[in-house]
Amino acid sequence: MPQNYGLGRGLASLIPQKNKKNATVEFSQKRKKIKLGEEAPNDNGQALEIEIDKIAANPYQPRVKFDEKKLEELSQSIKSHGIIQPLVVSRSGSQFELIAGERRLQAAKIAGLKKVPAVAREIKEKEKLELALAENVQRHNLNPIEEASAYQRMADDFQMSQEEIAHKIGKSRSAIANKTRLLKLPAEVQRALAEENITEGHAKAILALSNSEKQRVLLSLILKSNLTVRQAEDKTKEVSVKSHRRKINVDPEIKELENKLMGALGTKVKIKKSGDGGKIIIDYYSEEELDGILDKIF
Repeated sequence: MPQNYGLGRGLASLIPQKNKKNATVEFSQKRKKIKLGEEAPNDNGQALEIEIDKIAANPYQPRVKFDEKKLEELSQSIKSHGIIQPLVVSRSGSQFELIAGERRLQAAKIAGLKKVPAVAREIKEKEKLELALAENVQRHNLNPIEEASAYQRMADDFQMSQEEIAHKIGKSRSAIANKTRLLKLPAEVQRALAEENITEGHAKAILALSNSEKQRVLLSLILKSNLTVRQAEDKTKEVSVKSHRRKINVDPEIKELENKLMGALGTKVKIKKSGDGGKIIIDYYSEEELDGILDKIF
């Protein structure tokens, strides 16, 4: 049920006797508005009980993949014990926007709840991502790609440096840098990591290879032969040694054009000639990066 932590008997004693009745009515009306999830001024930090269909998703929610089995387990717990930790929301007119508690909200829906306990806070756009990310990281609820994408979004959308992100999240700058490097992997490798078909250790071994074709080959080998991280690292060294021994004839004009395109688009570009024609291959590693490339082209 809604609670108000600001009023008590001490405050009531300060109200003149002739105004006590009016004050009580006014306070009751405010409590009623909060209970129904309607407009209520100065509700920052209030404990509320909000109808589920009045809560919209957090547009900055970094979590993409939800474990259905764990959601069902959480749903059963909610049926038995209720939601122990309230959700965090921000008010948007007569509606609310979820800031933290996505799994609790989804599990509450599965459990058939109509209302959920929540705390309303006045939050800036930047803080929505920070709070959602911090909650998920602290609970280890994000896979490495979701976490890396959230860090990258903080950098891109809010112009935050890796040092600033590290300070906000409570990690080292090198940890942020290493995590965001995962976004340079080919889409197939990112998908395998997100779906837990390979570990982050495997992904780092794959990152050591110089191009995406070799990285895809190593991914296939890891999956096919069930390689350990150590075995994957050994394969990486073998490929690197063979590459140094191989003589590659590179057309300097093509190389210069590739470098110009890479500088303009901010991603790896490969030009392959075939007779008088050929093709240009542009690499991208996320939907956000593709949108950025298209913006630069068009």
